[in-house]
Amino acid sequence: RRTADFDREMLGNKRALVATGPVGNGDHIDKKIRMATALVPSSSDVKKQIIESKGQLPRTSTLEAPTMLLTGHSGPIYACKFGPDGKTMASGGQDKLLFLWTVEGKCDNTATLKGCDGPILDLDWYRAGEFVLCASADKTGVVFDMETQEKIKRLRGHTSFVNSICSSRRGDPYVITASDDGSCKMWDLRIRGATKTMKDDKMTLPLLTCAFSDDSLQAFTGGIDEKIKVWDLRKENTVSYTLDGHGDCVTGLELSPDGRYLLSNSMDNSLISWDVRAYVSTKRMVRRFGGHRHNMDKTLLKAAWSSDGSRISAGSADRFVYVWDALDGRILYKLPGHQGSVNEVDFHPSEPIIASCANDKKNLCW
Repeated sequence: RRTADFDREMLGNKRALVATGPVGNGDHIDKKIRMATALVPSSSDVKKQIIESKGQLPRTSTLEAPTMLLTGHSGPIYACKFGPDGKTMASGGQDKLLFLWTVEGKCDNTATLKGCDGPILDLDWYRAGEFVLCASADKTGVVFDMETQEKIKRLRGHTSFVNSICSSRRGDPYVITASDDGSCKMWDLRIRGATKTMKDDKMTLPLLTCAFSDDSLQAFTGGIDEKIKVWDLRKENTVSYTLDGHGDCVTGLELSPDGRYLLSNSMDNSLISWDVRAYVSTKRMVRRFGGHRHNMDKTLLKAAWSSDGSRISAGSADRFVYVWDALDGRILYKLPGHQGSVNEVDFHPSEPIIASCANDKKNLCW
């Protein structure tokens, strides 16, 4: 009876936070307290009492708030990535514009760059952040200089949409692109034209994503044929091996920070991590992750690793941002906030921040 009286008092008087004297089941009362305070508006006296009694939780990042909304794009956003130093984020999408944002405080928009004649389908930062590379539906790749904030180079050679672009981590300044024309081209930023073309002569199907190996001696490509092909860049149009395991189009590829594992996102509603080291005694498929969704829109959803390789994330058509534990496959976070398909998620290189972009024309930093 005393417990019931206390419950009614808690629901009727929001200021009652602590019960005096023995009132029965302590766990039951603690749960009621948590429930009652959780339903109180942020401007209430209860929140003030909690802050005064327990203190404000310290901020763990340089963001002004736990979740920051970045608006400015006039259409769906297909790609977003933090710069290598973590101070800037780039995003691009249907409106053909490359937006640059600061990753601190209010996350202001610092620049809007023009140069693509079609929607930006993918982007990548070149090594230390000197350039931003964009893959565009205008059948080209575009290179923007971050010092002058101008377009300095256009990669011409594909005959259809360029879906993906990736820069090498070390060595010569190479870039690869994957296109709907079924080819993956390698470019040297010091010269004009493609230096190498990888293409399946037997069956030409659109390629949707590509990635470099850590030593830049191999290129990974994925497309609508459900297979991931590993190309030897030291030879002419040679496939070293293939990674079989997906049951639908492969839409995103991302190499782990240590270069040992490759993460793939597929329209079969699964993520797979692969062991891509040179010599492997067991199967190359390491783990399959599930929970996110692709839908009838068939958007090119990408995948990402955290800077320490302990967590992964991926785009999802169900409007949620998913984060998994890379070791055991558990879903650690399922974050709401978007009103459209989440196309890409990226981890900050040094702070506990993730960025996401979606078809709802919004970027979010968490």
